[in-house]
Parts: sequence; structure tokens; C-alpha cells
Amino acid sequence: MSGLPREVIKWIQSLDLTWQIKTAKWDVTNGYLIAEIFSWYFPQDIQMHSYNNGTSLDSKQKNWYLLKLFIKRHSLDIPEEYIDGTIHCKEGAAAMLLENIYELLTNRKVKKTQTEEPDFTDKLYQEKLPMHARSTASKAVKNNLRITEIMADQNLILGAQKSQKIINDHIEHRRQERYQNPDRFQPTFEDSTMGESAAVPSQANPEDLQSMSREPSVQFKEIEVNQMDKSALYNMPIQGY
Repeated sequence: MSGLPREVIKWIQSLDLTWQIKTAKWDVTNGYLIAEIFSWYFPQDIQMHSYNNGTSLDSKQKNWYLLKLFIKRHSLDIPEEYIDGTIHCKEGAAAMLLENIYELLTNRKVKKTQTEEPDFTDKLYQEKLPMHARSTASKAVKNNLRITEIMADQNLILGAQKSQKIINDHIEHRRQERYQNPDRFQPTFEDSTMGESAAVPSQANPEDLQSMSREPSVQFKEIEVNQMDKSALYNMPIQGY
């Protein structure tokens, strides 16, 4: 159960659930174990026969529809983005949801070492990779925009906005990487030409500078080609078969 605080892990193990939560990202996405957790504290309100332990999007939506009604009825303060992130297996969402439920049901606070709120993307994972192995913009969209999100809400405009936000965040991260590690990024062709022009001494002769600007950067060698006389072809006899 990586990603969960020690006290939350002990609390989950004490509930004796149907199966052990090894990877929260995948194990609680359909809401079945979440319903089982609530059933220990609200046995009259949670009937486990109403929940389907399936992995399809339809099973997820039905389970979480019942859970959202239960959460609303008991006025439990659970952020909607935690639930949506858990449904679509976003990075860190399930762990945050379990921590939130732990605090609500036990009236205890989790000792958090992370100060910033997670954005439920693979940003932390990408930062651990070497720069040459990090995702491109298209790969970032694939990693952070789940197919279940598109299937659950087929609004093309909303999907395009989510994709654009992921791309904008990716560009901003790359810009920060270039600023923090300028030596790791090779200069472009334009940068190299600008660097060469900037390296010209300031006290150079203007005539020399003018001749340098006129001199082509690429040297071409002229090759003489002897073309065949086409009139000789017309005078050649036609061979018979």
C-alpha cells in the first residue's frame, strides 16, 4: 500500500476487508471496498449486495452513484475531485480519498509530509526520471487523460479543454526544466547562429564584418556535366526485330 501513511494502512488492515488493498489506485477504483469500509461504520445504510465488484465503467458509475447519495445524506466532507480521480485511476487520488475517509471516520488527523495539494497527474513520477526519458506532450495527454473520462463524459469541448490544460502544464514544466538546467539542453540551430554572431569581436573592422555577412555559410562546388547530343539519337538507324 505504497503512498498511504502508516496509520491509515493499520486502520485499513484492522477492518478485515474482502481483500487487501495493495495498490490503492487500482483496488478502490470501482468503489466496492470504499462501500465496505463505510459498511463497518454505517451497517444500516450500506448494503453490500447493492454493490457490484466489477471493473467495467458501468459498474464503477453505479457503485459511486450509490456512494455519492450516501455521502450527501450524511453530509460527509469528501471533495468531488477525490472521487472523480479515484474513478479514473488518477495518480494520488485514491490515497487522498482513503486519508480523507480515515479522518472523517476516526476523528484523527493524518501526519502529512507533503504540503502542496496533489494535482493527480504523473508529475512527481516524471520528475524522478532522467530528462531524456520524460514524456512528450502527446505522451503526457495519454498518461493523464484516461479513456474512462472520455467515455463517462463525451463532451468534445470538455475533452479538448482537458487535453489543452495537460499540454499547457507540460510546456510550463519543460520551460522550468530549461531554466533550472540550461546546460542539459542543446542549443537549436538558430541559437548556434546567434552565438556565432555574438562571438564576433566588437572592435572588428566594419569592412571585415560586411564581407563576413556576405560570405555564404555553405560552400558549393560547381560541377561540369557533359550533356549528350540529342541530334545523334535521331540519326541512328532503327533496328529491326
